[in-house]
Amino acid sequence: MRPLVVTTFLTLDGVAQAPGGPTEDPSGSFRHGGWLVPHFDEVLGAQMDAWFAGAGEFLLGRRTYDIFAAHWPKVPTDGDRIAWSLNTLPKHVVSRTLTSVDWEGARLVEGDVADAVRALKARGEGELQVHGSIGLVQTLLAEDLVDELRLVVFPVLLGTGRKLFADGTVPRAWRLSSSSVSSTGAVLLSYQRVGEVRTGSFQLDQV
Repeated sequence: MRPLVVTTFLTLDGVAQAPGGPTEDPSGSFRHGGWLVPHFDEVLGAQMDAWFAGAGEFLLGRRTYDIFAAHWPKVPTDGDRIAWSLNTLPKHVVSRTLTSVDWEGARLVEGDVADAVRALKARGEGELQVHGSIGLVQTLLAEDLVDELRLVVFPVLLGTGRKLFADGTVPRAWRLSSSSVSSTGAVLLSYQRVGEVRTGSFQLDQV
């Protein structure tokens, strides 16, 4: 069983919407698209290359598919690990509205999403990677299908925007497996799934 790995860029207040540009996702009158760009550096670039090197296939939500398909086919693959991976490896797209996809190597996921993802995890080599895809990630978390979270947290507060961990997120415990900090203050974190949330109490025993 191969791992399903989620990679997401987040602000300090948990917003994951439109990190790469003003036109990525302006839904909800979001005015801060592109908030990641001033904080990108060589450290983050090298880590992204390393993470993409482990990919076997990709699982994308509809909005992220639209964003990626409009950009990455135009990027030369020679010497670019991310462009090579996204343009060459299979891409499975989850959508309730699309009837077809035309990016080479892409196909629509049919039937129940959770069942389809379990089948994808049970076959093939390399990581099954999810990038962006906020709504899809929330579904995968609810179905307990995510094995690793790779979160890049940037020193930005926005106050509005779509959040990765929305109300209703299923409680789960995670173990920090790696961490580093970029030159611009972005914190790169990897978490492995542990299981159920444990609780305790600092309350003094009654005498």
